[in-house]
Amino acid sequence: MTDSTPETEIMPSPDGLPRRRTKPAVRPALDEQALADALEAEIEAEAAESLEPTEPEIEASLRERGNRLTALEIAHLIVDAAEDKKAADIILLDVTELTSMTDYFVICSGGSERQLGAVADGIVDKLRSEGVRPIGREGGSNSHWTLVDFGAVIVHIFAPPEREFYQLERHWSLGKTVLRVQ
Repeated sequence: MTDSTPETEIMPSPDGLPRRRTKPAVRPALDEQALADALEAEIEAEAAESLEPTEPEIEASLRERGNRLTALEIAHLIVDAAEDKKAADIILLDVTELTSMTDYFVICSGGSERQLGAVADGIVDKLRSEGVRPIGREGGSNSHWTLVDFGAVIVHIFAPPEREFYQLERHWSLGKTVLRVQ
């Protein structure tokens, strides 16, 4: 029997009532050539899909962009942001040979407590827009010294008397001065 109509069969059931059971239709056996042709068609369809033009690449996320920036590029962005907020006497020091905690120090001054906060906020905002987030921030509105840690670059923003007192430039004088903006 090779037709596709299902047959019914009456079978006894445990409760003694007759049950009708439908037998599945008998399918004709597929030959090997038909299977090979179907498989080949599937492989060709997958190959055609791989040749279709792909969607244009989406712009890299901010985090991916931040991961592609070098420590020196991050340091230059920090110097630019500090300049934008009118920080004074900006120094970029390369301390890679002197310490393992960071690669660069950016040291600058602000004229008032409000300006210290504005410089720090401006730096954080500019780098966040580039996909770089600070690891930490220390110093409050009346500490006269704000530190922003970006890992490879540490930023020190001083009030002038504290900068004169701590003299970080002199302490790290063996570091190479990469940039000085006065």
